[in-house]
Amino acid sequence: MWMPKPIYESLPYFYLIVGAICLVASMYVNWWYWPTICFTIGLGGLVAGLVVLLKRRDYRESDQRANQHQDN
Repeated sequence: MWMPKPIYESLPYFYLIVGAICLVASMYVNWWYWPTICFTIGLGGLVAGLVVLLKRRDYRESDQRANQHQDN
């Protein structure tokens, strides 16, 4: 699936922001199972955002090293 570059680049930050908002909401929401649901979504959002950021960074570093190796 193709996405415009600005949207693609901002997705990990979106995941992190949604995760942080849900974690904060889990402290204030006190109805039914919503604190647990917000905490789970928040933790999942933070983990997903960090994983995507780290995977992209590692790929870009390895790709840059491969390109430098080919140039030499």
